[in-house]
Amino acid sequence: MYDTTEKFNGLRTKPRVTVLGIESSCDETAAAVVVNGREIKSNVIASQVPIHRRFGGVVPEVASRNHTMAVGNVVDEALKSAGVTLSDVDAIAVTYGAGLVGALLVGVTAAKALSYATGIPLVKVNHIEGHVAANFAAFPELEPPFLALVASGGHTLILDVAGYNDYRCLGSTRDDAIGEAFDKTARLLGLPYPGGPEIDRLAKKGKNNIVFFHDKKSVNDDFSLSYSGLKTAVVNYIHTARQRGDEIVVEDVCASLTHTAVDLLVDNALVAAKRTGRDTIVLAGGVASNSYLRESLLTRGEAEGKRVLFPPPILCTDNAVMIAARAYFSIKDGQNLAGLDLNADPGLRTGVAK
Repeated sequence: MYDTTEKFNGLRTKPRVTVLGIESSCDETAAAVVVNGREIKSNVIASQVPIHRRFGGVVPEVASRNHTMAVGNVVDEALKSAGVTLSDVDAIAVTYGAGLVGALLVGVTAAKALSYATGIPLVKVNHIEGHVAANFAAFPELEPPFLALVASGGHTLILDVAGYNDYRCLGSTRDDAIGEAFDKTARLLGLPYPGGPEIDRLAKKGKNNIVFFHDKKSVNDDFSLSYSGLKTAVVNYIHTARQRGDEIVVEDVCASLTHTAVDLLVDNALVAAKRTGRDTIVLAGGVASNSYLRESLLTRGEAEGKRVLFPPPILCTDNAVMIAARAYFSIKDGQNLAGLDLNADPGLRTGVAK
């Protein structure tokens, strides 16, 4: 009979816990081996960027099929690179939400199969909490409490992390995420997928000289964010310029978009840090690789006496190190043990995973 409860409970006092993480929420198939949430033994990522580039974005069905083809080899390579076998693994961690349902199901199914075949405990992980936990692997000295700013193509949130398993959402986007504004603009300008890095590259060469709209209040009491208005304003600017036959300086559009979007985010993060009394702010998510976001948060944060941390780019985009790291801290609190009835939850809200 399949029951890993006793093994799982025993891990709470084990001094060295090896976790195999699996991530497949969007278009990266990833697996990693991490010890004690911070010691990275391997980090393997099979990217689908070349596959989706010709479509200008991620096609969910295509992503799912490619996850299915890649997941076995990725897990094998992660174990091999770490110099371990499944018999050395104490827990298997997997992203079960949020994300694309078909993509999530591939990782969840693979993880459940491995757990059933080996009797290794299965731990479910919230994808966004995983992004935050990447900072634990990147900065061994990092401990809660701190403020986390999560910025990606699908999510933009400000989280108060009071403990390793205590995540409270202070504010999030009411509509589009910051990454969606970047991606939409990139498509309109004919830039290759993924658009975020291209926007970043061109913004460095441009001038912040376009006013898309005048927003008189950048910080709301509930720290709610909105990027749909900015996205629409950029779309209208580009369409109007084309209709008039005006020159569009792509670099300036990218620079102005980046400054407008990032300034809104940093404004909110700094006010949130002040209100909560948090002295440390960490960045997480794919957009955390953006040069201006890093520069602005670091400069303005340090000016207000805050310590600002951001992981290397490889740990900002989707990866399994973050999933294994997040799972370790769940294990130590006896949380998030999953069974064979675990299912994907594409709309999972961010907080402590239930």
